[in-house]
Order: sequence, then structure tokens, then C-alpha cells
Amino acid sequence: MSLLNLFSSKEKNQKVSNNLKDFLVNFSIEVLPRTAAKIESFKDILPINTRIYIAHIEGMPIEEMIQTAKRLQSEGFSVMPHFPARIIKNKSTLEEWIKKYQDEAGIDQALLIAGGVNNPHGVFENSMQLVETELFNKYNFKNLHFAGHPEGNKDIDYDGSTNNVDEALLWKQKFNERTDIEIALTTQFCFEADPVIKWANRMTEKGINIPIHIGVAGPAKLQTLIKFSIACGVGPSLKVLQKRAKDVKKLLLPFEPNDFLETLAQHKKENPKFNITNIHFFPLGGINASADWIKNATTNN
Repeated sequence: MSLLNLFSSKEKNQKVSNNLKDFLVNFSIEVLPRTAAKIESFKDILPINTRIYIAHIEGMPIEEMIQTAKRLQSEGFSVMPHFPARIIKNKSTLEEWIKKYQDEAGIDQALLIAGGVNNPHGVFENSMQLVETELFNKYNFKNLHFAGHPEGNKDIDYDGSTNNVDEALLWKQKFNERTDIEIALTTQFCFEADPVIKWANRMTEKGINIPIHIGVAGPAKLQTLIKFSIACGVGPSLKVLQKRAKDVKKLLLPFEPNDFLETLAQHKKENPKFNITNIHFFPLGGINASADWIKNATTNN
């Protein structure tokens, strides 16, 4: 049963604004190979050509990643696999992965991340080093996305500042200015809109004009979101979930991203040049739950 079936009728039938419908155009969503394998047909739940990221976590065989990419590509989706720098041993391994993705699944886009591993398996520590191999240019990649951190990242800035994150963003801006590859930032999931808006505006003030794809958690049980938030280092906006947890009536209902996204959509409507351009869903409560929510939001009149 979809988690959305657990909603009260009031929450389940909550309408979204036309602003949010517009903001949801060209959304993307993330899957793991093992969760993708449980979906009989993605064409039944997502619009064709939706960009689907394939998360690559430590210990995941590259063969499973390739097969998932091949399957999704064959079903008519735009597939963007993760390339986690710290679990790639060396340049030859990176090139081997790229060639396999292209030869077997026609992949020409990637999300480049550090990978969340404390001890690198080889020579790479960050996504910038992957770019510097020039392999993505060599194999004519059309899109490269990098991780964005609206709330900072303690794996990168141990002191709680944003110094290293900001320095990396400036590097990516310079790369964006010298390459023909389409660049974007795909962020960790967030729950509070105002800090996200301030962060995005701060990027513009620093001269960083890379488009931002804002991460959002799809519908999920509150306990699930809190668990993932702590594990993934989501900090300041966690208070939104903690506040909801104090309301017994809401505690048992899945958390929806309506308020968060409506605020961003309204800001986008009032500020057309706002640099958040797309929404990226993390289906922490299951792919079907997120797909159902998106379908309801985009078709609800």
C-alpha cells in the first residue's frame, strides 16, 4: 500500500498552487539499484524522459549500477549515475566505468560527488579531481552535476564553517565558465525554505551563477526522515521535523514537502531570475510514494 493512503483525506487532497505546478516541471528523482529492481515499470509511475539519478554507495558493484542504468535508459528515461570520487581507485578505474556506462547504456551525464567515505579507496578525494582527469571531456559528457550543501557539510568543513565548501563552489564556477558541458548543483534534501533562499542568494552575490536543483525529501514517515537527516548531516532545517514530532496528530502521518516547495515556488514566481531552477526528489519513503505525490501535485486542479 502506498504511504499516501495513510494520509487523512484533508492532507491527501490538499491542492497545490499553479506556481508549484510550474516549479515541478523537469523535476528529477533518485534511486538505488536495489530499490529500482522492485519497480516493475518506471513508465507506469513517472513521465518519460524524467531524469533519474542512480545513487552509488560504498560496496555497490559497478555491474549493478550499469544494469540499472541500461534498464532505465531502455525505458525512456534520462539517466544520471553518481560517480563518488572516494570509492574510485584511480584514473583507469574511472575511465573503465565511463566506458561501460557509455557502451552499455549510452550515458553522457553524471553527478560527481566526494562520496561520503572517510578514507578514500584510491587517489581521489573530491569531485574536482574527477573533472581534472579530463575524461568527461574526452567522452563528450553533456551534463555534469555537483553536490550542493545549503546547510554546510561537516565532512568538508570540520569546524562548522562553509569555507571549504565555498572555495569548491568558486572552483566549479570557474569550470562552468570555461567548459561547454552543462553544469548544475544538486543539493542535499532540506526542509526549511527561508535558509535555502538565503543560501541561493548568497551564491549569486559571490558571482556563482550555476543553476541549482534543490533537494527535497518525498513523502515519508517522520521517523524515517529524522533518521536519514541525522545520517546525512542535515542540520538546521531538522528543527522543522522536530517541531512536527511534538504534534501527536501529525506524528503518525507521512511528512509532505508541500509547505517547503510552495514557499520556494512563490519566491521563484516573484523573482524569475532566482537561481533554483529544478526540484530533485529523494524518495526516502519509497519511490511509489514520491511518484504518487508528484502525480497528484501536477494533475490536481
